[in-house]
Amino acid sequence: MKKLFVLVLCSYFIMLSAVAQEKESKVEADSIFRINEISLVVTDLIDGSYQFRYERKFNEHISIGLGTAIKTKEGLINISGIDRERLKTGDITYSGIKLIPDVRYYLNKTQQYQLDGFYFGAYAKYFHFTSNINGMYISSKPREYTIDMDAKINILSLGLLVGYKLALNSRFTIDFLILGPGTSHHKYKLYNHTELPEEFYEDLNQALQNLSLYDLVESDFRFDFKDRRTEFSTISFRYGLTIGYTF
Repeated sequence: MKKLFVLVLCSYFIMLSAVAQEKESKVEADSIFRINEISLVVTDLIDGSYQFRYERKFNEHISIGLGTAIKTKEGLINISGIDRERLKTGDITYSGIKLIPDVRYYLNKTQQYQLDGFYFGAYAKYFHFTSNINGMYISSKPREYTIDMDAKINILSLGLLVGYKLALNSRFTIDFLILGPGTSHHKYKLYNHTELPEEFYEDLNQALQNLSLYDLVESDFRFDFKDRRTEFSTISFRYGLTIGYTF
């Protein structure tokens, strides 16, 4: 009886081990074919942006993704206000939305699962921001004016990207966007709430050339008294760190 009991007990544990291994194999097999991912762009949090991204793989190499974000006025990166002899403003903040679609080509040789490894591809970015500018201006007469204006900002960028997505396990990934050079087209429109002289816009254009604005390398502001609009193109860059969950 004792021998029979030991034999039955051993058989039971062997059966449990086989079932567990089968379940583990199924989980591992399922993880290989997960072709969807949702993620959070961590580096955007520094600038007060909350960007979430969805990516889906369509064949052996190609995936398509879409990032959407809300940009708030808060953030660790601030644009200092203008501080010139006759023109002074507070810090410049901006808020709005971002849409960032992209297409990626994954190298199979570097993949452990479906959405990881080295990749390269192309992207587009559309930003729509609003900003409020307050301050003081002294004309050449001299006369003091109060600055109270709103600005609308639209930026469209196109570029290439190279990165590496590290699989932490079958579910979670860390995406390193290493390089993302491109070009951006900027459009700005000012809306005045107070009276300002014509010479103000010349001084404003000169002052804005020295500001480091978002996604800007070189700027060519040409606001004038009649048409308070300006647009120009620049070189742009894209980079980031993203944490993802595949399913």
